[in-house]
Amino acid sequence: MFNLLKSSLKNSLITLVLVGLFLGISTTGWTSSSIAALPAGNAITDGKALLRYALPIENEPVRKLQKSLEDIATQLRANRRWRAISNDLKTASRVLSKPEAILASVTEENKEEAKVWINELQTGVEKLQEVAKTKDKEETWIERAELLNLVSKLEESMVKGFPYEVPAEYSNLPQLKGRATVEVKTNQGDVEVVLDGYSAPVTAGNFVDLVKRNFYNGLEFLRAEDFYVLQIGDPPGKEVGFIDPKTGEYRAIPMEVLVEGDEEPIYGTTLEQAGLYTEMPVLPFSAYGAVAMARPEAEVNGGSSQFFFFLFEPELTPAGRNLLDGRYSVFGYVTKGKEVLEKLKAGDKIESAEVVQGIENLVEPQNA
Repeated sequence: MFNLLKSSLKNSLITLVLVGLFLGISTTGWTSSSIAALPAGNAITDGKALLRYALPIENEPVRKLQKSLEDIATQLRANRRWRAISNDLKTASRVLSKPEAILASVTEENKEEAKVWINELQTGVEKLQEVAKTKDKEETWIERAELLNLVSKLEESMVKGFPYEVPAEYSNLPQLKGRATVEVKTNQGDVEVVLDGYSAPVTAGNFVDLVKRNFYNGLEFLRAEDFYVLQIGDPPGKEVGFIDPKTGEYRAIPMEVLVEGDEEPIYGTTLEQAGLYTEMPVLPFSAYGAVAMARPEAEVNGGSSQFFFFLFEPELTPAGRNLLDGRYSVFGYVTKGKEVLEKLKAGDKIESAEVVQGIENLVEPQNA
């Protein structure tokens, strides 16, 4: 079992972050003996929102629509700021009043369906405006979630193919060129994970391939309470990682992280090793249930089958950045069953894992 977050992160993540928060210490240049800079800003803590923002699309109106609906959550948490919510909904309504600006980015084969979604959004925003007038917090949450699901469909309908070429040196590894959804059944309940191959095609592809092979079925969790990590992925016995039956060799997965503003991921190095201390990954650790590849502490390209759920705690995550960002490859988020993660402990098992959507996006190894 890899020592995923042992001495360095136990000391750095808990001690240094808390000291920095309470004493206001500036944190710069975290390598083996120091800490990466933590840019200011409000972290997005919803995995579904992060997945929406991670889509490779460029349409300002739909992003404005999304942002206005996302902001309602912030206002609900801040003592129900109903005036601010009303303003968010006015913004959403203005965007939807010009559907042609949104439809301009939708692919031709999706346009008719997109028109239906826009009509549903217009009706839904009007309904939510009436709900907000009654200051019904619970109903506002429900209606907002339904609207954002429609926004997700709209944004997904704008994606025009896979946006870049994965380096040829990784063609011997499975790749996920798009999104996939995996249903994980455990003895404590079911968890749904959405994997983002747009941001981490090699890491997500490896995971989907292993799920397809039933590799994780029956494996036990290791829960590391001190590190807020739920880890799994070693087969029973002496084997560590996945041994490819075709080659008889350990399948090693490279470090892979897409930085905001970049067109393709960085491979084979952490952001701190690359000197990109203040850059933000497209898939950060700021959401409860972030799914990331585990690896030996000293081997940046040594990941294989082990992965972990990061159990986000606000006290350990400064605004806008977590100290794990750019050090481990995040490749998806739990979108359903977060309450199950709270129940799982060491010794609990994955009974089965199945790809329920997006298996067609898996590209098999080309030069295996």
